[in-house]
Amino acid sequence: MTPQDSPVIELRNVHKRFEQRPDLAQRLLALAGKPIDRRTVHAVNGVDLSIPRGEVLGLVGESGCGKSTLGRVVAGLHHQTEGQLLYQGQSTADLRGAEHLAYTLGVQMIFQDPQASLNPRQRLRQILGEALKVHKLAPIAEIPERIDRALSEVGLDREYRDRFPHQISGGQRQRIGIARALMVSPKFLVCDEPVAALDVSIQAQVINLFMDLRAQHGFTYMFISHDLGVVKHIADRVAIMYLGKIVERAPATEIFARANHPYTHALLAEVPDVSRRGRKFTPIQGEIPSPLNPPPGCTFHPRCPHATARCREEVPELKEIAPGHWSACHLNT
Repeated sequence: MTPQDSPVIELRNVHKRFEQRPDLAQRLLALAGKPIDRRTVHAVNGVDLSIPRGEVLGLVGESGCGKSTLGRVVAGLHHQTEGQLLYQGQSTADLRGAEHLAYTLGVQMIFQDPQASLNPRQRLRQILGEALKVHKLAPIAEIPERIDRALSEVGLDREYRDRFPHQISGGQRQRIGIARALMVSPKFLVCDEPVAALDVSIQAQVINLFMDLRAQHGFTYMFISHDLGVVKHIADRVAIMYLGKIVERAPATEIFARANHPYTHALLAEVPDVSRRGRKFTPIQGEIPSPLNPPPGCTFHPRCPHATARCREEVPELKEIAPGHWSACHLNT
């Protein structure tokens, strides 16, 4: 496979763990001979994903499942503890100089809270033009034109250039976040719950904007969300994540027509649907276990209505149950 034919992003057995640093009291006790109990958060546990050029992958799961951490690993904001991250066929660990800069600029992240991701002391033109100036990607004289073009692409008038983030609405701030990513001509966008903080009517507008930009530029997306209803409108393929693992992966049409994993069924049952008016709403039972101490066997077994003794002891493998449809559940064997 040539670099041209390879996926834009590929994850091979990626793990990300966060180890708690000992505080002063623990360090003093350690000097006295008491061993330090280092608590470790297992945020991502052995994820394999391949995202072809031009695809929109929806990454879905409840809060705390590790999906945002995985997105930050892909964007280079976190370094994986184990495994490989490949960008256009090359391991990011091997990239140096201009190649590493190409990865840094080529993979951009759009955050959930647009207010927190924008510098409140800078005008929007300063926010949008910063990367071009820092990395010398355009002559100074061309930057205003590039800013106007980016604003136009996200549906904002050029008059917004001189405003501060607090002077525009939440939906407009998210458009600025998207425009900032466009400024460096990325190839891959990690969208971390980009519409979760917006009103429903604004959500639809922003999702349509993502689809329009994909059609214009051929972008590849990792679209992270806790809501399958949102992902249904934009994703080509869906990966369901639970407690750091991918438990099901399939084309979007397959997920919504023939979901396999019990967790996916539970998520689908929570999606609002007027055709099921009057149904009794039943939320997923129990709480997501702590990533500090994940349960043995299938991590979903404490909440699964179909759990057996095998589920409590043996970790299910992610297996192909139909062409392009993968699921990690002992019910398939």
